[in-house]
Amino acid sequence: QVQLVESGGGLVQAGGSLRVSCTASGRTFSTYRMGWFRQAPGREREFVAAINWSGKNTYYADSVKGRFTISRDNAKNTVYLQMNSLKPEDTAVYYCAAATVAFPTRRMADFSAWGQGTQVTVSS
Repeated sequence: QVQLVESGGGLVQAGGSLRVSCTASGRTFSTYRMGWFRQAPGREREFVAAINWSGKNTYYADSVKGRFTISRDNAKNTVYLQMNSLKPEDTAVYYCAAATVAFPTRRMADFSAWGQGTQVTVSS
């Protein structure tokens, strides 16, 4: 089972940018489809973005399309989420997750490993 650790969260002003990272250990990272989810206070966890094993195919929630970019570096066992044009409603704990099911998927149940999350706060 892969272990995931997120980093890079923080406080940013609206309109700013932030990149969060997720580094994996354990089983071969490149065999996993990777995803980012987020959970705001009082709300359910929601899908943000996903990427296939090679990094050539990506999939986004409508709310972040055009602003966020998911990418991966299999040599570094790391997946990234570059967030631009941030809005206060992007404030949440961001989680990375790993899946072995067919890509694309946005179902939480398809992701078998999760990180502990990293807080992203966007001030207005």
